[in-house]
Amino acid sequence: MTIFNKRNALLGFITWKALQRRKQKQRNPLKIAAFIALGVVSAGVLAAILAVALRRNGNVEAEELDAEEFADELEAELAAAVPEPGFAE
Repeated sequence: MTIFNKRNALLGFITWKALQRRKQKQRNPLKIAAFIALGVVSAGVLAAILAVALRRNGNVEAEELDAEEFADELEAELAAAVPEPGFAE
């Protein structure tokens, strides 16, 4: 019986290909660090955008007013926004 038969040749070839794929799949540590840094920067940018959006949506003036003054201002704004009946546009 010889060592070089079809079954051993196939097994050796498959093992060789698996080792080649393993070497190709090894990741570069610098590349991983770059992706992590990019993710952290992206998260920071999104957090800053969210903070600006929340600050702009928050009505600081309404919080400082008492309830009666706020209701009066709200009525005035609604009256200005709603057209008078009888005027068709």
